[in-house]
Amino acid sequence: MSSAADSFTGTREVREAHRFDEARLAGWMAANVEGYAGPLTVTQFRGGQSNPTYRLDTPARAYVLRRKPPGQLLKGAHAVEREARVMAALGGKGFPVPRIFGLCTDEDVIGTWFFVMELVDGRIFWDSTFPDVPREERAAYFNAMNVTLAQLHSIDPDDAGLGDYGRKGRYIERQIARWTRQYREDEAAGRIDAMDRLAEWLPENLPPEQETRVIHGDFRADNMIFHPSEPRVLAVLDWELSTLGDPLADFTYHLLMYRLPSHMLAGLVGADLDALGVTSEADYVAAYCRRTGRESIPALDFYAAFNMFRFAAILHGIKGRMIRGTAASADAERMVATLPELAEIGWRQAGGK
Repeated sequence: MSSAADSFTGTREVREAHRFDEARLAGWMAANVEGYAGPLTVTQFRGGQSNPTYRLDTPARAYVLRRKPPGQLLKGAHAVEREARVMAALGGKGFPVPRIFGLCTDEDVIGTWFFVMELVDGRIFWDSTFPDVPREERAAYFNAMNVTLAQLHSIDPDDAGLGDYGRKGRYIERQIARWTRQYREDEAAGRIDAMDRLAEWLPENLPPEQETRVIHGDFRADNMIFHPSEPRVLAVLDWELSTLGDPLADFTYHLLMYRLPSHMLAGLVGADLDALGVTSEADYVAAYCRRTGRESIPALDFYAAFNMFRFAAILHGIKGRMIRGTAASADAERMVATLPELAEIGWRQAGGK
């Protein structure tokens, strides 16, 4: 799962494996980025996000560059062109995203495709309790996230020029089939009873199909840049998992913060929400429904179970790659260790014991 906290917490000298001809980039910027004026200084954001991300500084302003990683890639992976496209389209509809200055599909410039966007100054919170915010202001930050996601789901993809950004219809059904297949085919990672039960239960309990909307896929507090001093979202980041789909699946993934413990996606289970000044799940759901014209979300528990199954299947895949020696990091090991617990929580959301 991508993390803005990893991507945008300080910079370092560009890693050896991610270096490129900075003079070639400066030439491209001069020809393609309106108002660009060098000299150019390049540093790399820290963290292990899948698309290497750089800070570009000039005397007048700073930019962000995101590129495909060098080397052989899986088909469709690291699609920076999709990130640039969706942000440009949503920005045109007034949604808070960084401004896109240009997309380069000429690999001769820096070795891979890349895009350049504005650097948005603000704050990123990677803890759902917003510990650095005074208690009396926390509800306003939750409200800002709610407003932002409701705004995204109120945009008609066709009106935004994104009608072909993904397949329309049967999103939940297709997602269940996809993640079930990947889970079952990765025999090296083993089987988990709760995952097996969810794989059987989910397709038999599908909720009514919703309208198709652009969905972010990883909408969390740490994937947003907030105003430096106000409870306002200035930009939503990390659109790698975005597509067309069921907006309630997107909202309820975001809502997992209320149903997971603190060591999973910075969850709120066990926290005293009233003491923290944090909005309750019921009030948060009601606010989203009001903003998107819904009376309620009757299948809320189904969606929670679905999202936990999806998340668990992703972790199961990481476990398989670790066993095969193609994924190894302290963060990956920490996340994979939560897999059995996550699957059990998901099964409980489905009504299992």
